[in-house]
Amino acid sequence: MKIAKEYNWEMGHRLPFHQGKCKNLHGHSYKCMVEISGEPDANGMILDYYDMKTIIQPVIDELDHAFMVYQDDKEVLEFLDKINSRKVVVDFQSTAENICLYLLKKIKETDLPENIKSVKVKVLETENTYAEEEISF
Repeated sequence: MKIAKEYNWEMGHRLPFHQGKCKNLHGHSYKCMVEISGEPDANGMILDYYDMKTIIQPVIDELDHAFMVYQDDKEVLEFLDKINSRKVVVDFQSTAENICLYLLKKIKETDLPENIKSVKVKVLETENTYAEEEISF
């Protein structure tokens, strides 16, 4: 059995290695779908949607209206500090693929019930582009 819930957030980033427009500071209206599979409990639920939101929403709230910046991007870090802007400093380039892995890692670090068998995260950076990954337990 599978259940899923969609989450949305606004976030800025840049890809300094990129040869095109993405090397510039810019942002996206991100969307992600978190899909959880497992065995339903005695009541027929894998996980209550409220509990799912309690686990995942804090991770999304950390990113919402922040700038995700690679820890070695010193110029942007200095700029964000200078203007006292929200930021999430990470040890990876903020590609859709890496953001997807980041979200999976954060979810995996939570206290998921034992009946959960896998978690899949699909991160949409635009309305027609996405990265997706799944982990099993």
